[in-house]
Amino acid sequence: MLNLTKELEAEAAFDPKTVRIIAAAFDHAWASVQASGAPFSASDYAEGAREILSKYIIQAARTGERDQKRLCEGALLELARSDLKEARKRSKKLDTRP
Repeated sequence: MLNLTKELEAEAAFDPKTVRIIAAAFDHAWASVQASGAPFSASDYAEGAREILSKYIIQAARTGERDQKRLCEGALLELARSDLKEARKRSKKLDTRP
């Protein structure tokens, strides 16, 4: 959620109601991934997976989508279509541990 918030702050183009919709869609999408037990929720892939979800939701919101369910479902579909190896590479790039 923190990365999503930082990305939204950089844009500053969404009204408070839209930000709440975006945040709720992201939170619901991530909760769905975790509940599914899919490999995307494993620590090796989590950051990359969360990035894919957030980028999709933000882009869809930029084009005018405001339905929380459609934002969530679209993000989950985008994640399902993504390359798991690429998600893992993104996670490793974001990992600052020595």
